[in-house]
Amino acid sequence: MASIGVPGLIIILVLAIIIFGPSKLPLLGKAVGDTLREFKSSTKDVIDDTSDELKSQDVNKIEEIK
Repeated sequence: MASIGVPGLIIILVLAIIIFGPSKLPLLGKAVGDTLREFKSSTKDVIDDTSDELKSQDVNKIEEIK
């Protein structure tokens, strides 16, 4: 995945100011932040559920061996 450098961020910021106006940028930033926070939380929950499931399968295999 290509990284966005400083010039790319500046271009994105200028375009955002032109499209949304300076008064709506804080609201837009808050919405993006909330969305990213929810996405990270959801992916963490999925990873935790998957790892719990794998651990229980490992315990079952160990009990079968005994």
